[in-house]
Amino acid sequence: MTTGISTAPRRRSPVRTFLPLAVAAWLILEIWLLSLVAGQAGGLAVAALLAGGMVLGVVVIKRAGRRAFKNLTETFQQAQQGVPPTPQQPGGGNGLTMLAGLLLIMPGLLSDAAGLLLLLPPVRALVGRRAARSLERKMAAAPAGSFGDAFQQARIHYPDGKVVPGEVIREDRPQGPDTGYRPPLTP
Repeated sequence: MTTGISTAPRRRSPVRTFLPLAVAAWLILEIWLLSLVAGQAGGLAVAALLAGGMVLGVVVIKRAGRRAFKNLTETFQQAQQGVPPTPQQPGGGNGLTMLAGLLLIMPGLLSDAAGLLLLLPPVRALVGRRAARSLERKMAAAPAGSFGDAFQQARIHYPDGKVVPGEVIREDRPQGPDTGYRPPLTP
């Protein structure tokens, strides 16, 4: 019996091939920039830059978390009152602000620069719109009712990969000898 899933080996994605190389190049560039700054300004200045970035990142993440909790509370209150919640615009959420804080916490000058850029509202809105469009394209390309590649990957790595055809039969009334009236339990 065939399941419609190809068992031919899939070609490795270019992202999976080049992402480790990009991360390694980024780390090397970060270390090189830190050594340049340390050579010009001294090790104490580099330590102060890294500590300042970490403190600023923690403050940004804390503020974004409080704002997210406040938005969640307001949404729940609106739902309890029967008012439909107001949709947010792409880039208007707190996820990209938290990402900016995380980039600021990470040691390095490039990650700090990227985090500071992501704190600017126009840049955050642009990145949010691009991410939303990319996600919509990927969701539109996926077949309806499927989990896409995640299901196929789990299916491929399942030990035997067999499919068992079956049918579920459900009776609406309870079965068994104890189906008569039962008085409520008293304490």
